[in-house]
Amino acid sequence: MAGAERTALPEVYVQPGESRLVKEPAILRTLLGSCVGIAFRIPRLGVGALCHPMLPRIPAKQSMTIPRPEGRRYVDYAIRDLARQFDELGARREEIEVKLFGGGDVLAMINDAERPSVGKLNCEVAATVLEEEGFAVTASSLGGKRGVNIFFNTMTGEVLLQRHS
Repeated sequence: MAGAERTALPEVYVQPGESRLVKEPAILRTLLGSCVGIAFRIPRLGVGALCHPMLPRIPAKQSMTIPRPEGRRYVDYAIRDLARQFDELGARREEIEVKLFGGGDVLAMINDAERPSVGKLNCEVAATVLEEEGFAVTASSLGGKRGVNIFFNTMTGEVLLQRHS
């Protein structure tokens, strides 16, 4: 995606723990480390969304009472929350393009080297919940030791990925 194309559309920065759904073309961007970024696009409806959850699963004791903004910090909640919004818009799962990024091991693991990292758990939960919800991932770039910036063009579905050095 050329720089001129990126600047022609409004850019929306998605903060950690946020989800954004847009109904007009935009560039949704975020910075990922151990978090995952999940880009959704529904060409027929002109809708795009990006979520940036930070932790794998919502604690069971909070699952029924957590406010929506706080729930979006969790991979499982963020995916299911967007799935409900897509259902309300009349989207079918098979028409939704899904791309998955991030989940790097950017945080040093001091104690238990055998315990999976937050990044790895975020990736695993994202893949599982997306499948449970009937989404097919069309592209992904997961893991690694460096963070990434992503720029998601909701009009074309293109994602520019910039790895940190």
